[in-house]
Amino acid sequence: MPILRLAAVSLLLLALALQLRLHGGHGGRADVERLSARVSSQRLENVQLRKRNAALAADVADLKTGTEAIEERARSELGMIKPGEVFYQVIELGTMAEAPAP
Repeated sequence: MPILRLAAVSLLLLALALQLRLHGGHGGRADVERLSARVSSQRLENVQLRKRNAALAADVADLKTGTEAIEERARSELGMIKPGEVFYQVIELGTMAEAPAP
């Protein structure tokens, strides 16, 4: 009888140790859930980066093949205008600095 009791207690302790490792130890359930969340967020970031890369590749292709994209960039980023065009600058009231009183 004492051997059966010892075997039962040993098996119970072993089962308890395995449960503790499963739920809280290295490689346990918590680690798996944390890693799954990281994988999901990384996949989302990868999708966003692929979209950004595709847009940049389209911009590069457009700049290599046509002059319209180059002209648009020169106008928006460098403020260039064509000869004969008139440039108008609109300043909104909230952005003007107050002039000193005379």
